[in-house]
Amino acid sequence: MKITFKGDYALKILLDLSLNYTDKGTGINSKGLVRIKEISKRQDIPVKYLEQIILILKGAGYVRSKRGPVGGVYLAKPPEKIKVGEIVRLMEGSTSPISCVSRTAPSKCGFFRRCPFVEMWTEIRDFTNKIIDNTTFADISEKAGNMSVKSPDYSI
Repeated sequence: MKITFKGDYALKILLDLSLNYTDKGTGINSKGLVRIKEISKRQDIPVKYLEQIILILKGAGYVRSKRGPVGGVYLAKPPEKIKVGEIVRLMEGSTSPISCVSRTAPSKCGFFRRCPFVEMWTEIRDFTNKIIDNTTFADISEKAGNMSVKSPDYSI
């Protein structure tokens, strides 16, 4: 599995929205909606590319938007209900390291039944899926929050 800029940016967008999420029935934070330009600046994503990814996330039901001068985007569901694996598959497709062990688009060669690598590729696929399918954006938000705690500066 290879994560492209598109997948990486989608994950960063959802992380940003997760960090700004408060549940008041709407998923809109108490300060209002998150503006696309703010996400772009914080996550270093070009606005035009961010808008394209937002459309995909919106179409898949992960993001909602509000138009107007106080508009922006917000999560359509709580961060604890969005798995990293869902977003990776939405943006990148299969998580298999090689197509012959993919569950969604298997293309087996004539050597498949006697290939000594199949078991290893399957284990890699399954291990990857276990991690990304058991990690939510609430989990990632918590890690990001812990990382933003400033360490003491011991320089002289």
